[in-house]
Amino acid sequence: MFVMTVDQRHSRRDIDRVDAVLTELNQKVLVRPFERTAGDELQGVIDGADAAVEAALGLIRDGHWSIGIGIGTVREPLPQATRAGHGPAFEAARDAVTRAKNSLAGIAVTGPVPETAARAETALALLGILVSRRSQQGHEAVALMAQGMTQAEAAAQLGVSKQAVSQRLAAAAWHVERPARDLARYLLEVADRGSED
Repeated sequence: MFVMTVDQRHSRRDIDRVDAVLTELNQKVLVRPFERTAGDELQGVIDGADAAVEAALGLIRDGHWSIGIGIGTVREPLPQATRAGHGPAFEAARDAVTRAKNSLAGIAVTGPVPETAARAETALALLGILVSRRSQQGHEAVALMAQGMTQAEAAAQLGVSKQAVSQRLAAAAWHVERPARDLARYLLEVADRGSED
């Protein structure tokens, strides 16, 4: 099980961004929805590694968040309110978000097997750096390709040449994103299996 605790960066000098991101995050398949837990912090319970990777990358791309992913068990039955949950995954998420505040990519992973959690964290951090350094044009091209479009279709949609789309995808390192996502998901799954031992 994955618990994600997320804290808004520089919230004292910025607008409150929690409500807007809650709407986005709660469109995913979750065990318990993301809720505001205190001030500018939110928390959700996620069962699948794929949803955890997707949520984390969306938050990294947004650029305003420190993201902690806690791996482990939760006290059952889970209460309806996410913030009322307890267990090792919740404690791990608290540790992870604290560490994420000082990390380059703004993400940290904590779990019962530190070496496995560290590998998942490294994969997510590298993927996060890749995504956060991508231009808006790169994000647009990658999003269209993720929808299953060909480069020619993406070019028509964007109103640019196929060569321009190809250049945007190359600059965005699109060709390594999907394998990197698969690696991050796999490492989170391995870390989650280790939490069941």
